[in-house]
Amino acid sequence: MTTHLTRIPAPDGVAPAAAYTHVVLGSGRFVAVSGQLALDEKGQLVGAGDPLAQARQVFENLRRCLAAAGATFEDVVKMTYFVTDVADMPSVRRARDEFLDPARLPAASAVQVAGLMGPEFLLEVEAWAVLPE
Repeated sequence: MTTHLTRIPAPDGVAPAAAYTHVVLGSGRFVAVSGQLALDEKGQLVGAGDPLAQARQVFENLRRCLAAAGATFEDVVKMTYFVTDVADMPSVRRARDEFLDPARLPAASAVQVAGLMGPEFLLEVEAWAVLPE
């Protein structure tokens, strides 16, 4: 369990959120992971037209990037989801819950965008993490 982070799911006067934590705070070393697309290690698209398959690949890429910094999803304090269709968010959340503990979610924002790096990409996710000193 990560002890350098405090999660405040619903501050006084703010409605609880089911799919994220309103406030996460901590101290330590900051890690920023660039937005990840559904690309495999060879740069090939995974899951053409399939938001769940793309989301699983995106979260696997995030996991690998975090690991390169010595972090895990437990250290993530903020995620930003960029989706071309907000209707894909249930698939994104399903994949997220395969990688993150649904009871200990980071702060999050979801943004519907007109497009990503190409029309074949359905989502991109970036993450911020804090590691203990």
